[in-house]
Amino acid sequence: MNYKGYTGKIVDFDEETGYLHGRVLGIRDVVTFEALTIKEAIEEFQRSVNDYLAFCAEQGKDPAKPYSGVFNVRLAPEVHRDVAIAAETAGVSLNTWVSDTLIKAANAR
Repeated sequence: MNYKGYTGKIVDFDEETGYLHGRVLGIRDVVTFEALTIKEAIEEFQRSVNDYLAFCAEQGKDPAKPYSGVFNVRLAPEVHRDVAIAAETAGVSLNTWVSDTLIKAANAR
C-alpha cells in the first residue's frame, strides 16, 4: 500500500480476533494500523499516515521521510574493486550500476 509517499504492509494476522495488523515501513517512527478486511486495512493505513502527519505538525516535528535517496554501503575492498570493474565494463558510473542492480534485485523479490 502506498499513500503520500509512505508504504504500508500487513505484517501479521491474528487468527483468534480476525484482525490484520500492519505498519508503515521505511521510517524510524512507529506507525501501525489494524483492520478486519483488506479494504479497511487500506483505509486505516491512510488514516494512520494522516494522523502521523497531523501529530508531527502539532508537535512542530518534521515527519520522517520514507527515504532521502542517499545510502552509503561499506564493502570489502575486493568487492568494491569487482563492482567498480563491472560498472566500467558496462560503461556506466558506479552509482548507476549499483542503482540498476539493486532495482533488478528488488523487482525480483
